[in-house]
Amino acid sequence: MDDAEFTRLYGAWESRTPEDVRALFDGYRGVWWIAGGWALQAFTGVVRGHEDIDPGILRTDLPLLRAHVAGLLDLWGASSGALKPVSSDDPADLMEGCGQAWARRSAADPWEYDILLGPGTSDEWRYKRDESVRMPMSEALWARDGIRYLQPEIQLLHKAKGLRPKDEADFATTLPFLDARRRDWLQEALERTLPGHPWIARL
Repeated sequence: MDDAEFTRLYGAWESRTPEDVRALFDGYRGVWWIAGGWALQAFTGVVRGHEDIDPGILRTDLPLLRAHVAGLLDLWGASSGALKPVSSDDPADLMEGCGQAWARRSAADPWEYDILLGPGTSDEWRYKRDESVRMPMSEALWARDGIRYLQPEIQLLHKAKGLRPKDEADFATTLPFLDARRRDWLQEALERTLPGHPWIARL
């Protein structure tokens, strides 16, 4: 589906920045972070293009998110092309396979945020495709200027499955900035979850 058809079906998106995300989560009582290309750009300092921004929270913190944005933004669960209003505090009531919540002010307004709903706890980050891959939450996130980001090795693990041209570009750009500890962690995680992946030899 091209961008024009996507917009026709689902509506337009408003461009947002890490500073916007920081403002959105000001006063939020749960754990939050920014993932995706913005997280890699913040770590490397290498500017890249961005189609969107990916804030993340713990799936179990859905009630905190609903309370935090009440009266400001409507939340919609997104899964496999389907959208459904998030009208319950219970994550179990989300659509099967739902790992994202889209947010906008109203049906007449553009979408503003695609919020990732991750597994884990406030003390422990877990990989959504294999929850045996874990890291203390205190180590999984880093911050600059009051903005929390996912560590680059974790973000590259998320990108490894797709191997899209932009993912390859992100890996090539980020690799020189990874120290031995980060490379070892990513290599081990790839060997466990995607054995034979071409990035393993380059680490």
